[in-house]
Amino acid sequence: MKLLWMLAFLPYLSHAQSEPNGAGLDRGSLPDRWASGGPNCDTLPKWQVHQYNENFYILRESGCTNYEKPFLFLFFGSERALLLDTGAGDVDTAEPVKALLARKHRRLIVAHTHGHGDHVAGDQQLAALQDVVVIPPKIDDIKNTFGIRQWPGDVGSIDLGNRRLDVIPIPGHDAVSVAFYDPATGILLTGDTLYPGRLYISDFPLYMASIERLVEFTSDKPVAHILGNHIEQTSTPYLDYPIRTKYQPEEHALALGRASLLELSAALEEMKAHPVRQALRDFTIWPR
Repeated sequence: MKLLWMLAFLPYLSHAQSEPNGAGLDRGSLPDRWASGGPNCDTLPKWQVHQYNENFYILRESGCTNYEKPFLFLFFGSERALLLDTGAGDVDTAEPVKALLARKHRRLIVAHTHGHGDHVAGDQQLAALQDVVVIPPKIDDIKNTFGIRQWPGDVGSIDLGNRRLDVIPIPGHDAVSVAFYDPATGILLTGDTLYPGRLYISDFPLYMASIERLVEFTSDKPVAHILGNHIEQTSTPYLDYPIRTKYQPEEHALALGRASLLELSAALEEMKAHPVRQALRDFTIWPR
């Protein structure tokens, strides 16, 4: 009887064993909470550095240094490292980055999710370091670095050595906004275009087209997390922290999922003739 049961379920067992483990992605972890800006700035480090896994690190600038509290992202390949964004205000970005580079001794390329001031403050410090190349947040420089033939319709890439990231132009928040997709982890970085907070839109038609390109790009790819550059949302649905808030003890998680991208796309479609400010559960659409 036991043999008959095993034979009956053999096709299902074989199929289960052939299924990919976790979509074949490199696993990692996000912290339960991020340090923001207090309550005691005297004891809070200027940077919180989190190791997602062996080859991907997330840095968050303290709100005690700058209320924007931006996130930076550092990828390691076998030959090069890639840092996305460099912080806000009067901040020493080089110090934590040098400490991380010392672990693996890679040449560093610095690029940006976009060109606003709260993401480029550490450019000069990093450019002064040995074996560091800083890519200016300008369309021609971005196209040449990542092999993007036509802006913004084509997708480029960067090879870090046994690790290739896709680079997708997504103007609308800023004229030079780009997203980065890491096939190894399934992480999609969206800068200030999509994150738990106020999604400021400078050019609505461009922004809407960019979101549609992201929807199409991710349609056949695993998306483990969508990570943006800020957290402005509280953990209470539809409620954000006021602008210039430094300490956010009950803030939203950093990571969003592809469902948030689809929700944003649907909301933009509904308002495309008359863009208006609209609060959704995890972010607020904010046309300017």
